[in-house]
Amino acid sequence: MRSTRIAISAAMLGALALPVLSATTASAATVPTAATAAPAVSCHNLPPLPYTVHAKAVTIRSKASSKSTALGVLYKSHKFTVHKKSGNWVYITDKTTGVKGWVSGTYVYRDVRMCLD
Repeated sequence: MRSTRIAISAAMLGALALPVLSATTASAATVPTAATAAPAVSCHNLPPLPYTVHAKAVTIRSKASSKSTALGVLYKSHKFTVHKKSGNWVYITDKTTGVKGWVSGTYVYRDVRMCLD
């Protein structure tokens, strides 16, 4: 019984040591290539990301107010053009339905590009 425990313990230690040893050799091999690889373009110079709908649907309104008249619904699948921003409201034209109006900037906004320099 005691020899079985010793054999299992040795096997477990060997299984734990194997990934550690292989990780050190793999990381040592990738260090020179990572140091030589430099980004060709800084991501700060790239154009801003497009506006997208971050909800299932957003109400298109006649004025930049949540109490104004609803003109239509902008769905995620619809194509739209942004004309201007005012506070937390975005004036759009829904190309799918042809409706123009204001949508909340809480749900229609640009994604933020992450630059890992």
